[in-house]
Amino acid sequence: MPKNLKKALTWLDNNILLVLGGLLVAFIPLYPKLPLFEAIPGYIVRVRLEDLVILATALIWFIQLLRRKVSFKTPLTPLIIAYAVVGLLSTLSAVVITKTVPVSPLHIGKTLLHYFRYLEYFSLFFILSSAVKNRRDLKVLLVVMALTLVGVGIYGFGQKYYYWPVYSTMNREFSKGVRLYLTEHARVQSTFGGHYDLAAYLVILLPLLLALYYGLKKKSVKFLVFVAFLLGLWLLVTSASRTSFAAFFLGALAVVLLFAWQRKRWLERIAFTVTRYGGLLAICFLMLVSFGDDMYERLLQVLEGYPAVYKPYMQAAKTVSGTVNELAPVIKEIPFFTAEKPENGLSTEDAEVLVASDQRPVEENPKDLPSDVYVIVPDVKKVATISATGQIEIIEVQTERTYSPNALRYGLSLAIRLDELWPKALKGFYRNPALGSGYATLTKDSTIHFTEAESTDNNYLRVLGETGLLGFLTFYGTIAAAMYWAYRLYKKNKNKNFLYTALAVGYIGASVALLFNATYIDVYAASKVALTYWALTGIVLAVAMTELPESREFLGKFDLAQLKKKLLKK
Repeated sequence: MPKNLKKALTWLDNNILLVLGGLLVAFIPLYPKLPLFEAIPGYIVRVRLEDLVILATALIWFIQLLRRKVSFKTPLTPLIIAYAVVGLLSTLSAVVITKTVPVSPLHIGKTLLHYFRYLEYFSLFFILSSAVKNRRDLKVLLVVMALTLVGVGIYGFGQKYYYWPVYSTMNREFSKGVRLYLTEHARVQSTFGGHYDLAAYLVILLPLLLALYYGLKKKSVKFLVFVAFLLGLWLLVTSASRTSFAAFFLGALAVVLLFAWQRKRWLERIAFTVTRYGGLLAICFLMLVSFGDDMYERLLQVLEGYPAVYKPYMQAAKTVSGTVNELAPVIKEIPFFTAEKPENGLSTEDAEVLVASDQRPVEENPKDLPSDVYVIVPDVKKVATISATGQIEIIEVQTERTYSPNALRYGLSLAIRLDELWPKALKGFYRNPALGSGYATLTKDSTIHFTEAESTDNNYLRVLGETGLLGFLTFYGTIAAAMYWAYRLYKKNKNKNFLYTALAVGYIGASVALLFNATYIDVYAASKVALTYWALTGIVLAVAMTELPESREFLGKFDLAQLKKKLLKK
């Protein structure tokens, strides 16, 4: 074998997980949700190319594990294994004890599909924690993450202004890979299957980029990070997810406070917090006024209830928006910002992929409708009638749609959660408080009901309803443990290793933001979001295991070989 070829193969053998890990970190967010084939007939979840790439990478990781070139021992491994065991027991309980999953290949297959999806998400943690061996590896992956966000932003810009394809998974029909394009005021989805998923992904990346901007010293790198951050913030505004927007502010506040705490004096800490967070608020204000559309109008609806805040805000907004309105016609005349609609294309509005509230309101909302309903759509009911020949026929009759008290008080979006989704999740928990009612059982109207999709719109209630208290403690216990080790990494490297400090702070901010986002969206069950989060968790834990001796001591307590020796001695 030639010497150069042998050297190349040796390098590849030593770095193959870094190469594949970097590929996954970029490929998963960038590749649109185009399906390959159905996982289960009639179900919205489909097998995609990213699943096959992850499977191939996981097999390579397992081979490296057998060769003892990598290890699965991390401070999170016991909790992840515990969750996997609980998930399996929950599935068995759902079939045998609570009988919420019928004994049929279709229903059992759907439950197992969701169980294995969680294992797939966790696989990214092990792959990335094995990929990072030194500071250089960390830099490579952080650069890949930042460039990936830029790529997602560029594609979102193309969707907004150039009618680049939209591939949505917001209903079963269009999850088959139908090509769509955005209407003028529709929410940007970029390469994701929906604007909520895109926003949740940004909730992870933006606090990380913000922390890198504060933590890094080289001005040229800081500038590039800031540009990527601004592009991501634009995406977050145009995705118009209010919950994710609030989650970002919470995560950003955590980042600012952790960096402020590095200052020695309280006055310096307060000054850092006020100037940095105030500057961030100003940037977001400009983004909202310039590009916010739907989210900006909803923000004003909230502020109207607080006149002391609303009046000065409107005065400032009027000045800024006046300048923006003057520039808007000029910008639209620039060839760079003009494009023709695709011929015979199908828009998101025509396809009714988005709910009515996704479109910018164009008419005043009647007072007897929920605040987020702008189009009066009649309810359709089936009625039995007797025809002229005396035969019974079933016809469809349009009737006036009625709304629940929650819908009229809080809006349709929250009412669906309060009236339907959240009570069903709690019902699943009550069936078996220890193990829940099983995966993919919370939205069913009856045991034999086969649902096309699963959604609770609250990740805490979803985990509690599907896998019970044991699943809740092991799943969120894993996240809490990861944040603990990130905080330990932050404390050790405070004012020392700025890159490691920025990584730890960014991860804590991202976790805080995503945990808040989980109160309204099933973010940890969304594939692109969950895979990105657990990949970042693997990167953070890899650095923590290198930098923190106590993490290695912790691992020793769970070393089965060492435990066996101790038992034999006794």
